[in-house]
Amino acid sequence: MVVSSNLGFPRIGANRELKKLVESYWASKINATALLSGAANIRASHWELQREKGISHIPSNDFSFYDQVLDHIVLFGIEPEKYRGIPNALDRYFAMGRGLQRAAEGIDVPAMEMKKWFDTNYHFIVPEVSADQTFTLSNPAKPVVEFLEAKEKGIITRPVILGPVTFLWLSKPAKGQSAFNQLSLLDKLVPVYEKLLGDLRDAGASWIQLDEPALSMDLGSDFSAPYASAYARLSAISGIKIIVANYFGRIGANIDIVAKLPVQAIHADLVRAPEELDTVIEVAKKNNLQLSLGVVNGRNIWKVDLDAAIAKVQNAVAALGSDNVLVAPSCSLLHTPHSLTAETKMSKEILEWLAFSSEKLSEIATIVGVVRGSPSAEVTEALEANRRANQKRKLSLLIHDPAVQSELSAVSDSMFRRESPFESRIRKQQAHLKLPAFPTTTVGSFPQTKEVRLARQKLKSGEWDEATYTKFIQDETTKCIKIQEDIGLDVLVHGEFERNDMVEYFGEQLRGYVFSQNGWVQSYGSRCVKPPIIYGDVSRPTPMTVDWAKFSQSKTTKPMKGMLTGPVTCLQWSFVRDDQPRRDTAWQLALAIRKEVQDLEKAGISVIQIDEPAIREGLPLRSTDWAEYLDWAAKAFLLSSTGVKDETQIHTHMCYSDFNDIFETIQKLDADVITIENSKSDLKLLHAFEKYAYTNGIGPGLYDIHSPRVPSTEEMADRLEQMLKYIKADLLWVNPDCGLKTRGWPETEKALTHMVEVAKRVRNKISETA
Repeated sequence: MVVSSNLGFPRIGANRELKKLVESYWASKINATALLSGAANIRASHWELQREKGISHIPSNDFSFYDQVLDHIVLFGIEPEKYRGIPNALDRYFAMGRGLQRAAEGIDVPAMEMKKWFDTNYHFIVPEVSADQTFTLSNPAKPVVEFLEAKEKGIITRPVILGPVTFLWLSKPAKGQSAFNQLSLLDKLVPVYEKLLGDLRDAGASWIQLDEPALSMDLGSDFSAPYASAYARLSAISGIKIIVANYFGRIGANIDIVAKLPVQAIHADLVRAPEELDTVIEVAKKNNLQLSLGVVNGRNIWKVDLDAAIAKVQNAVAALGSDNVLVAPSCSLLHTPHSLTAETKMSKEILEWLAFSSEKLSEIATIVGVVRGSPSAEVTEALEANRRANQKRKLSLLIHDPAVQSELSAVSDSMFRRESPFESRIRKQQAHLKLPAFPTTTVGSFPQTKEVRLARQKLKSGEWDEATYTKFIQDETTKCIKIQEDIGLDVLVHGEFERNDMVEYFGEQLRGYVFSQNGWVQSYGSRCVKPPIIYGDVSRPTPMTVDWAKFSQSKTTKPMKGMLTGPVTCLQWSFVRDDQPRRDTAWQLALAIRKEVQDLEKAGISVIQIDEPAIREGLPLRSTDWAEYLDWAAKAFLLSSTGVKDETQIHTHMCYSDFNDIFETIQKLDADVITIENSKSDLKLLHAFEKYAYTNGIGPGLYDIHSPRVPSTEEMADRLEQMLKYIKADLLWVNPDCGLKTRGWPETEKALTHMVEVAKRVRNKISETA
């Protein structure tokens, strides 16, 4: 029969139980025993939920305390040497993810580099390997432990492991290593996989899921031999079946690689690549493979069109037979919230259009129930309800706004340009702002303390009225400004204490958005975000930040940044409507932000930052698709930022970007100042700015805000000196690598004090030299 399958389930829990557990452990409020016990309870509840929903192939090893790639670093025994002196295994693990500083124990290590997981907002820890790298399987091996854990509860799971080629493809040469082909290590790594798969077989596993999302990338012919050799050895292990899962995009030319894999099943993402259905059916038929069809969207929250999904599955069944077809989400459900159960306040009309992870499992079960024939009354009713909901959404008057559509159609080429080139603007800006050499600033947010979060809760619960809450936020803002002045920063920010999230805050004030109560998704480690939902045309009814900007500027004579989130980031970090091109939605957002920028300028704000940390994240996985995306993404930023005078200085911020891929686009943004995440990348990102002779202002991150560790003044000074090898002194800004929302005040003040001291040192040094 057709089999119901899942590739992975959100690990954070229905109410972010994992976040609370991990952060309690970090704060020494619970011990390791309590952490491990709580995690086991979360895993058990997720396995049981999937069984109750009718899923036959239930994943295990999709759980992680911090990141699944970091788990594999530990699994294969390749922790970098600097962490090996930390005696406690859990602390060593978390140190790799977030750094660790314990002066009394002589421990001071930074976090490992973190990058975006393909084109998602999830972050992974980058493995580091050397040319003579050795691999050893950890004992006990986490995938085996969790498989046995589920087995004890009567659930035989399908362990999920990152495939060997993708794991090495994601890795980088360790610090101090010359560049080499990481795939040359495959022959050393595969024996560890062989041992792991054999141990899983001996534990009772019959299926193993090996994730190879690298197959959605432009790999080239060089990858054919590594895939063939690795999987020839793994498939030789008797008593185990392997499913190779590709997701996040089309397989494309890599279908030749997939067709030669001696495995038992393949998975295809038919949400991102619906055009590949016939191709993957043909490959499966020719090679006698089972085929997993990713027909339920694992990346978005709209209900699937069950009739369309059923038709795809029936086509596969007709060609391959019912015993050779699995029905699955397009990718792991890690990227969607847990359940709609807690959503009691959302518009019922919109709520009817949605499906979170738990509901997506039901959709899979419904598809399987229909395709198997003679569906139950429950399955039939689910199918009819789906048809009604999708039809209502198509006809809803909530979605379309003629005024917004008219404004979008009136966009002209002149709206994508500043009045004057940068060389002319910067002279006017400097005359107005009077900033010193190496101006210091921060990227935006300051610590969101428990007092700030509690105040927000009191407002929502009605315990505080609006006036009481506003007074509290004003006091926090005033204190934040005073701290920045005392430290000696040159361009200040107001701290963003009134903001819950950099996208949600704006979405709450824009038409076309709706919000969940509990729609949390993991971003990295214990950091969870609650993406807004764009369901219709977007517009700005009233100014969103002007009052807070005016209040903040009134508290200081130094320049105060107006802080906005850019249109592409608002798009990327939301669940976006799927009934119109993403470009149109991005430009609607840009038009709304453009109005806000102009109102900030009228209010006397001379420095305005429009953050675009997600612009690289949105880059399609296939290079043939880049030009179209980069064109409309750059124009979205320009549309939002160009409606101001030359004297107004436009900043932007970007995170975790391989800037070589998008450098021409960065130049086209024509921001007066760009700040970038750089601290974890050993300055390698700056090579692109040197190579392409970037001529506008730039602030590479001087230290890593994702770690509680505070670098010394000497460490920061050395980093700034290194930056000057790549960037002209008159273009260089000094700042942290991202916002400080997740940090505490003591570490924040100490780090910023070091940072400002370093900027003063370099100013004095250059002045003396001159």
